[in-house]
Amino acid sequence: ALDARNPLAKYEKASVLLSDDRFQEALQELEALKEVAPREASVFFLMGRIYKKLNLPDQAMVNFSVALDLKPASSDVNLIKSAIEKLHVPDDSEDEDL
Repeated sequence: ALDARNPLAKYEKASVLLSDDRFQEALQELEALKEVAPREASVFFLMGRIYKKLNLPDQAMVNFSVALDLKPASSDVNLIKSAIEKLHVPDDSEDEDL
């Protein structure tokens, strides 16, 4: 069983929900995770990706921007910037993870 207090387990669960197209459930996990890990760029990046899939580019942009503001590793910065550039491109060909 997943430990509800384990941030990594919550993140993994959200990733699985996202890959299952269960976007609202994934967002709920990530919102709870933000309470525990408010400065984790990957959480905001994943939320941005979900909002993009929900066709909510403004919310996606907000989350991508917060992820950048949290000073992630340089390789992650490139991923986030790439996601921002592709914000108005359909999702068919994208599959990047932090």
